[in-house]
Amino acid sequence: MSLLELIAAADERGLAASAAACLERCLPQPAPGTDPDPLRPLWAGCADPRLWPARLAEARTALDALPDPGGPVPRIRELLAAAPATRTGEELRAWADACSLLALDVHLGHDAPRPGAPDPVARCRTGGPAGAGPLLAGEAARQTLILRMLADIDGSAPAGAGLRQVLDVSTEGQRVLRAAVSRRARVRG
Repeated sequence: MSLLELIAAADERGLAASAAACLERCLPQPAPGTDPDPLRPLWAGCADPRLWPARLAEARTALDALPDPGGPVPRIRELLAAAPATRTGEELRAWADACSLLALDVHLGHDAPRPGAPDPVARCRTGGPAGAGPLLAGEAARQTLILRMLADIDGSAPAGAGLRQVLDVSTEGQRVLRAAVSRRARVRG
């Protein structure tokens, strides 16, 4: 299944968790003395839909407290502001899709230029990463893996089942992007 098909088929927990993971991977390296995990409250809301509104508010507050380094942070704030207050319905699916797009765009922006590759983000979402750079292709693969992991969890499993593994995959993706950004900054330096 393509990334778009997986988003279309995901349940509410899968949509919330994949969106939170996408946003988390986009966060830049935290400045000294700031919250290193401002979006961490969202994970509790992914496990329990009753906690979603309160945890979403906590994540918004934590992200608003960060200095504004530019980059993707303003876009992450916009997406958190647009997040549905309840973890239900097509609004959640549209929000998860927007978070997916942001993560792919951020990775594309830090990837090696690929001249002549028409709309690699669209290709990554609808089929394969042909023509995409390694960061974009890796992010598309991570999103696909996360959605598949969550889809494979039995409906009778505890609400938080699988979220630790999703968080681990997401954290590794965050490290990869931060390392690439750091490397690029040193080269430009």
